[in-house]
Amino acid sequence: MLEDLKPHIADLRKRLMVSAGMLIAMFFVCFFFYEPILGWMMVPVEAVLPPNSQMVAIEIQETFFTALKVAFFSGFILSLPVIFWQMWLFLAPGLYEHEKKLVFPFVFFATLMFLVGSAFAYYIVVPLGFEFLINFGSAVVTVLPSIGKYVGFFTKLLFGFGVAFELPVITFFLAQIGLVDDRMLKDFFKYAVVIIFIAASLLTPPDVLTQFLMAGPLIILYIVSIYIAKVFNPADKAEDEDED
Repeated sequence: MLEDLKPHIADLRKRLMVSAGMLIAMFFVCFFFYEPILGWMMVPVEAVLPPNSQMVAIEIQETFFTALKVAFFSGFILSLPVIFWQMWLFLAPGLYEHEKKLVFPFVFFATLMFLVGSAFAYYIVVPLGFEFLINFGSAVVTVLPSIGKYVGFFTKLLFGFGVAFELPVITFFLAQIGLVDDRMLKDFFKYAVVIIFIAASLLTPPDVLTQFLMAGPLIILYIVSIYIAKVFNPADKAEDEDED
């Protein structure tokens, strides 16, 4: 059995090395431009900071490690098409010929939905969430947010929303290969809502507003995924094939 797994392990190693190589290359490129990227990341929070407040570094090494976080996250975003492409190549040997032809739509829409989710977090969730958190109690304290912790929150939010918005793409792929249908997703809906709120509580700052800003779109995306499954692998079609 181990001998049978060796080709798959070797292929997985190859895909990981290509993805890691691309990520490392983009990391160095983004590290060179980390200052304008960091400035872009700070725009949402700077817009909601009260007067006399500013971003600060509370530790000597914080600015350097923040630059590393910025470069790594930005490099990851730029590497997404290659990462998704390598994921597809790893899965391709187990697919039918007509399914293998979906590689370009998969890479395109997977990358697009990640960017849409990240954009939703950047333009909606971060400004609203941080406005609430920063202004809460600002009348009695001077808010001096740590740049390192802010970037950590920021990248966590954008990554979480990016992954969450992949749900329709994943559903399309699973429906295409016959692993899910619309009835399965409908039956699982009430459990999915619970899982979504748990995930939202783990991936967002500890405030109800931000959690609902993640959970709400996710529930909508789940409903959209049900219709995607209904189009590409409806339960009625599966039952008719079983009867035949």
